[in-house]
Amino acid sequence: MEIIAISLITIFLTLVILFFVFKNRKRKTSKIEQALKMTLFSVKIPKKTGEELQLESQKDEKEWISIMEHFYASLTALKKKSFFEEDPWICFELLKVKDRINFYVATPSRYEDFVQKQIYSIIKDAEVAKVPDFNIFADDEVVYSGTLALNKPIYLPIKTYTQMESDPLSNLTHILTQIREGEEGGIQLVVKNGSSSWKTRGKQILNEVAKGKGFYSALSDTNILSLFKAEKENQASKVNEALLKSLESKLSKHNFDTNIRVFVSAKSKEAGEYEFRQIVSVFDQFSAPDLNSFKILNAKGRKAKNLAFNFSFRTFDKKNKLTLSTEELASIFHFGTPFSKTPHVSELLSRSAPAPIDIPKQGLLLGFNDFRGAKTNIKIGTDDRRRHIYTIGQTGTGKSAFLSNLIEQDILNGDGLAVIDPHGDLIEDILGKIPENRLKDVVLFDPGDLERCVGLNMLEYDINHPEQKTFIVNELINIFDKLYDLKQTGGPMFEQYAKNALLLLMDDPNETYTLIEVPRVLSDASFRRRLLFKCQNIIVKDFWEKEAEKAGGDAALQNMVPYITSKFNTFITNDYVRPIIGQEKSTFNFREIMDNKKIFLINLSKGKLGELNSSLLGLIIVGKLVMAAFSRVDQIEHERKDFYFYIDEFQNFATDSISTILSEARKYRLCLTVSHQFIGQLPELIRDSVFGNIGSMVVFRIGVEDGEFMQKQFEPTFNLKDLTGQDNFHFYTRLMVEGKMSKPFDGKTFAPSKSNTELSKKIKEYYLLKHGSDRKAIDSQIMERLRRI
Repeated sequence: MEIIAISLITIFLTLVILFFVFKNRKRKTSKIEQALKMTLFSVKIPKKTGEELQLESQKDEKEWISIMEHFYASLTALKKKSFFEEDPWICFELLKVKDRINFYVATPSRYEDFVQKQIYSIIKDAEVAKVPDFNIFADDEVVYSGTLALNKPIYLPIKTYTQMESDPLSNLTHILTQIREGEEGGIQLVVKNGSSSWKTRGKQILNEVAKGKGFYSALSDTNILSLFKAEKENQASKVNEALLKSLESKLSKHNFDTNIRVFVSAKSKEAGEYEFRQIVSVFDQFSAPDLNSFKILNAKGRKAKNLAFNFSFRTFDKKNKLTLSTEELASIFHFGTPFSKTPHVSELLSRSAPAPIDIPKQGLLLGFNDFRGAKTNIKIGTDDRRRHIYTIGQTGTGKSAFLSNLIEQDILNGDGLAVIDPHGDLIEDILGKIPENRLKDVVLFDPGDLERCVGLNMLEYDINHPEQKTFIVNELINIFDKLYDLKQTGGPMFEQYAKNALLLLMDDPNETYTLIEVPRVLSDASFRRRLLFKCQNIIVKDFWEKEAEKAGGDAALQNMVPYITSKFNTFITNDYVRPIIGQEKSTFNFREIMDNKKIFLINLSKGKLGELNSSLLGLIIVGKLVMAAFSRVDQIEHERKDFYFYIDEFQNFATDSISTILSEARKYRLCLTVSHQFIGQLPELIRDSVFGNIGSMVVFRIGVEDGEFMQKQFEPTFNLKDLTGQDNFHFYTRLMVEGKMSKPFDGKTFAPSKSNTELSKKIKEYYLLKHGSDRKAIDSQIMERLRRI
């Protein structure tokens, strides 16, 4: 029987040993698995404006720090799934990386939503964004590292923020700013739910301290041996109220097992050691005579490698654990407060807001809204696009990528569109994205080719719509006013002579003239008489015969000729522009382009053409397209096909008639998307028309002056700092949704698709070869025409 009993005991002990070996291995495996399945968040707090700080000052700084205690307390909800699993841990880091001080939180992936929501619950306007992991250690740098330990038993708390005059974190961030450029350093806290078993003795110590005993006397009298001794009668001394309060605070709060690691990665041994000691010295502020304090355990040799491993993989190390309460943790690590003045702390430069719940599911995709991890596609419906889209943003902020995405969608959807690009890059990009089934729809205007060119005659009109003559004349006067500021350089005399010259040239529907002939009307009497002989417009005829030709003195016709023609000759003498505006027949039928849903691409590169020539051609095309849109009056409204007109740097191509376009083009299905860099580029009348008629606004990063103007459109959701602090490819928008203006919210653009440069080149060559004319031949025709009476 004894042998059987011994055997059973042996088997039992063996099984117990195997069980604990298996459990230990399982937990080690679980620990590694958790380390490899962590989600890293960057946490940024928005910097407050002066007005917001006044409101925040109603809260004490300690109140702001105390909200971090609530966050730590919420982490007690994180539990392990099985007996064999390691308790889940959360990692907090305050690091100086790439010359910025950053707050990071790493959490097991299965808890990422929970942790993200808990941060938002305490700091509603924070940005908690997933970021890729990174290696803080460089091979060519010297690393100094260590872990913190408590100098005294865990029952004694450290000095906390409640007992300090200023934010303890500010001292650490200030030290981190002094780390040299290109070097890294910081602290890491790894926390997980702690055992409460120590609190039993802690309460016994508290009771003894309440009787007037000192801490170490209370500690001695509550050890395991003292429980078997008779209680001694001691004369009570004065109670240490501060100690008693601190003990009560630690015992009353949730506690966590914690690792605190410090590291510096520096270019030299001397710099690394100095910066490491500086960071460690910050923890002296948590010391007090009757309380606990920290000491540093330097890591060397193999310990340094283990520490580097634990730091990189953010693992929890039982050997170096501390037991800290939520109050103690909040004192060591909390997110920034509005009162922080430390430079170089990564702050949230612009805030976010959720997309409206009624945002369309169908329509043009503008980008996506990413609010607290919930992504929503931002779309605008067809009818809302007819109320136009206004886009503004500094150069390099993402406007071109934004426009390219919109244009590509319209092309793939089979829609008709026109794009005016004063730089040329956008057109090159779009040409490389034309699908094969739409190659025949491409209509290209590229005046930068000196060999072959297309025609653009502003004086050409539809004889079925004779009212277009008045529109053409008024638009040309507006164009020259924009180019030359006629109030300063022209006046009523220029307008009178130019208008009557244009009307005279367009009077005979059987003959077509161009801008080339305008100076000739004034300077060539024989040519003018021939036109007047056939002229049916009595007002025009009387002007030339009874006023212009009979005027004397300063108003004499010969005196007016150079005054008028100088403004036209600038373009007539230009080798790029003359063969284009001098052709009697335009290459394009603008009405057909719109009705047949063509892809009209206008490359007005200022680098080749010059700004004045680029503006003239663009203004003529804008006028032609608007005139074609208005001619749709002969169609039933629902039969008119939507045509999307994109104008980049639109201030260069906007005359006073833009007011009419913005208010009336909608009914003719001409849908504008206009873009430019800053509001100061717009004349007051056009600016008022834009903000009075535009339906949807998309605002990328803008300057302070524009921000002060635009914030009226986005308050109270976003302020000046938000509008001027956005990252590239981020925008704010007020979107027209089913005819109503939405509340402001933010979005990000999608990365544009890759463009095929070879395809772009082939389309240009093919189009100019098929539709362009030889430039020399055109010049010969113009010279021959000018010689005729």
